[in-house]
Amino acid sequence: MKRRICIVTGTRAEYGLLRPVMRAVRDHSGLDLSIIVAGAHLLPPAETWREVEQDFGSAAIGARVPMQEPEMTGRIADARAAGRGIIGFSDAFSRLSPDWVVVLGDRIEAFAAASAASIGGFAVAHIHGGDRAEGIADEAMRHAITKLAHLHLCATEQSATRVIRMGEREEHVMNVGSPAADGIADVPLPDDVRWEELGRPRFMIVLHPTGNESLDGACAACILEAVRAERSGRGVLWLHPNHDPGREAILDIIARAGRETQMVVRDHLPHDAFRSMLKRLGEEGGVLVGNSSAGLIEAAMLRCPTVDVGPRQAGRERPNNVIHTEGDSVDQLRGAILRARRIDRSRITHPYGDGRTGPRIAGILARFEARGTGLLRKLNAY
Repeated sequence: MKRRICIVTGTRAEYGLLRPVMRAVRDHSGLDLSIIVAGAHLLPPAETWREVEQDFGSAAIGARVPMQEPEMTGRIADARAAGRGIIGFSDAFSRLSPDWVVVLGDRIEAFAAASAASIGGFAVAHIHGGDRAEGIADEAMRHAITKLAHLHLCATEQSATRVIRMGEREEHVMNVGSPAADGIADVPLPDDVRWEELGRPRFMIVLHPTGNESLDGACAACILEAVRAERSGRGVLWLHPNHDPGREAILDIIARAGRETQMVVRDHLPHDAFRSMLKRLGEEGGVLVGNSSAGLIEAAMLRCPTVDVGPRQAGRERPNNVIHTEGDSVDQLRGAILRARRIDRSRITHPYGDGRTGPRIAGILARFEARGTGLLRKLNAY
């Protein structure tokens, strides 16, 4: 019998990281892949779950778990969404009976899935545990998922050490690298037509909420003024924020930005297109600006200089492609952009592995038996 692996994806960004893991599980002779699409994937108008269906086919989607409601945002709305998620995931796991539930990161979709699985008696494997990032509630939820999980598939040695220090058994903690590195060497450049369509950008902006709407709006306004002063006749590509509380303040600034010449706004780029744009942005002397983890992970792998703004990624390992700034003023941001443009791209390195994370994870899931082995009985190691 093949071992059934349920991989949970709730957002466009985390799906890009999970896709090589899904492919490796699908291709492993001893594993059976079942994908659960949830949360922000199901929200209109983007409905990014369709990318999952396009990549893996409708038969691979074992369940859909609605969580967030359109136009309903805020911390309490997220808490209610997590509750709906726990109910929906519980029903899905009861029906699918997975051997392993795989989640990634720190969002409410991963937290709800890990909670339902762990309480319901299903084994949880957590990718990218042990990282640090302030976010909104990210830090607390990531470490809470670690305590719910039974197998820890960490992206760096530093993160693996942190998970062991949290009391997880050392034999269940592995540094597998980040799946973001898988296939990174083969990322193509966008062709000239696509590059022109997206404004030949000097800057790409990806700014997500931090939970403080007034500060998020002020930060977005500062970024707009800074890149407008620095772009020197080149364009700006601004991507919509994720569906976290406070996104409306950023969207208001994006609406203003979209009315300007040479400012291109998109609600979403598929992961392959996003990575391609990052690669060419770096090669064309451009800079990624904002507070997305992509600036510290994928951008480092693709040697794209990044200006990380504000506290959202506080605590996360920052490779040497990153210039951090609090983003309190336009002058401060312009200074950070200038320093980012002076980075020697040939010297950029990262701690996220060798690009074989997907197959490595599939092999571990095939090797570790959860049922009847005592692995499901959690116990602090200290």
